[in-house]
Amino acid sequence: MADEPGAVATPEANSEKFAEHVQPHIPLLYATAHTLTRNSTEAEDLVQDTLLRAFRAIERFDGAYPKAWLLTILRNTNINRGQKKKPFLFDNPDDPSADIPDEVTPEDIIVEPVFDHAVQTALDELPGAFRAVVDLVDVGGLSYAEAAELLDIPVGTVMSRLHRGRGRIRKRLSSTTVANRPLRSS
Repeated sequence: MADEPGAVATPEANSEKFAEHVQPHIPLLYATAHTLTRNSTEAEDLVQDTLLRAFRAIERFDGAYPKAWLLTILRNTNINRGQKKKPFLFDNPDDPSADIPDEVTPEDIIVEPVFDHAVQTALDELPGAFRAVVDLVDVGGLSYAEAAELLDIPVGTVMSRLHRGRGRIRKRLSSTTVANRPLRSS
């Protein structure tokens, strides 16, 4: 058996281990990679490299904390690739290939892009340390512990940066979006 000292795992056992411990976390890897790269193509490449490294190392993986293990591989792969954060711009609303929900109201067409742009601008104006945490936790849906592992910082630092980053976004939005928002007539 592969779990015994000195035993060699079979390719089938490695494939089963990969399916059990890695495949369920592929959506999280894509979401995290997209948060890090801000580019769909680069995110796919980063996940592909991460999966390849995970597959090569699956024989040595003990099965404990697969999400943390994979996020660490993703982070290190991203660092090794020399990726730099790029500013994220919303999809072009004039792009005919953009997915439009079936039931779009006129308000959705006018208000949502304006509000989304204001939120994105506020996010983009955050210092990098705050922006990374807000991206990973609020946008990417990672837990504090996962973000801390990915950024290689303590959980308390994640919580502090998240609190301060959210506060800056709220302040920016309240001074621009809310103040300049037209009143609705009923």
